[in-house]
Parts: sequence; C-alpha cells; structure tokens
Amino acid sequence: MTALGIYIAAINLAGFIIMGVDKKRAVRGAWRISEASLFMTALAGGALGCTLGMQYFRHKTKHWYFKYGMSAISLAQCILLAGLLHLTA
Repeated sequence: MTALGIYIAAINLAGFIIMGVDKKRAVRGAWRISEASLFMTALAGGALGCTLGMQYFRHKTKHWYFKYGMSAISLAQCILLAGLLHLTA
C-alpha cells in the first residue's frame, strides 16, 4: 500500500471515529468537537469516513449543511481519487 493509500485510510478512519466521539459527547452533554474541526477532517480527505460516521451514529444528519456538505465533499473526493488512479494506471 502506498503512502497515499495509508493516509486516505487513516484520515477516513479518523473521520468516522470523531463523529462517534462527538455523538457520545453530545448525548452526555460534554465538551464537543467543533463543526469546523469536523469539516476540516472531511476536507483533509476524510469525507467518506465522516459521512459513514454520520449515518452509523445518526449524528448531524438533520443539519442540512452536514447532510449535503459532507456528501458533496465525499463525491468530489471520490471523483478526484478515481481520476488520480486512472492517470497512474
């Protein structure tokens, strides 16, 4: 696995995990992870993990900017990755 592949896997795992952590904190009424941090993780390459975490933990799914924003970032990153893979093949 290449360094890029390891990075993509790690950032998406991190995105999934922080959605779960933020949901747990929201339920407990504890200190939360900022929405900016959640979006920065998505923009750093972890949008698919964040989107899957949103669905799995049922977290932030009623906020339109998360519902559509994370999906749009995920789609853009998948298209970009497919393009990169096509260029290197």
